[in-house]
Amino acid sequence: MYSSAEQSPSGTANVLVFGARSQVGYLLLPALVRKGHRVLALYRQHRSRSGDDAPGITWKRYSPDNLADVLRSESGLQRAIHLAPLNALPELLPALAGAGVCRLIAFGSTSTAYKQASGDHAERDLITRIAAAERELAERCAQLGIQWTLFRPTLTYGRGMDGNVAFIARFIRRFGFFPLVGAGTGLRQPVHAEDLSQACLLALDNSGTHGKTYDLSGGSTLAYREMVAEIFRALGRKPRMPEIPLSVYRAALKTVRLLPGLRYLSPEMADRMNRDLCFDHAAATRDFGYRPRPFTLDELALRGHGD
Repeated sequence: MYSSAEQSPSGTANVLVFGARSQVGYLLLPALVRKGHRVLALYRQHRSRSGDDAPGITWKRYSPDNLADVLRSESGLQRAIHLAPLNALPELLPALAGAGVCRLIAFGSTSTAYKQASGDHAERDLITRIAAAERELAERCAQLGIQWTLFRPTLTYGRGMDGNVAFIARFIRRFGFFPLVGAGTGLRQPVHAEDLSQACLLALDNSGTHGKTYDLSGGSTLAYREMVAEIFRALGRKPRMPEIPLSVYRAALKTVRLLPGLRYLSPEMADRMNRDLCFDHAAATRDFGYRPRPFTLDELALRGHGD
């Protein structure tokens, strides 16, 4: 789908993308090319080249220590989009500024608004680091002359690479049911990865978004249990959602976490099934025309990554 560094000439890219192999990245890169941009897609881990090639995109491997060297041959870079974890971004900013980047869109998370009091130490520590990265992003960009915009998406889905919709679909296919802790009445606003990709395109050259943070929620607001029921129906199955008390869930969690793919489950995740996690995207609609789709499921959204 994308081009490798060997197939695209160096020094011609004008948009730099970190986290290009994320589900937003897979949709954003070809969209940027369709808009006439030449893209430099950076990755840190080994990548298979099969199925990854198409004109207009150069792939390069980097580390925080060698980013300045990687970018040295790129003479036209002005814009960067950072889709990778936000806490990795601040240390990269001097290299970006040195390469000529003066416009940056970065992704955080709405979870900073509700996980700082989490009972899970690792979860709380991660959110603390993300919140610190948000502050440092604004401060260092001001010092370096980079115009920044920060997006905070809600529960993201769309390419079967997430731990939300794709995880639930995978669980249903494997076990034939999905347990709810309590009634599962907490409200959710799932946002499709393609809408986040479109938000990047809309805001990239919009000066009215400079120095601002936007919550990006989806076009539907529905209870957690209804979201799960929609996934059942999209899979062609009758919803089976047994309700279990939190105390039973906590007792069973140690055993459940031994199963492959379920190790990251925590009591806090269950607690949040009955909490409203809603965010207003009106500012994004007003400033750059963000209009997310309603909760829409297709085969790609429901498959597990690697299926």
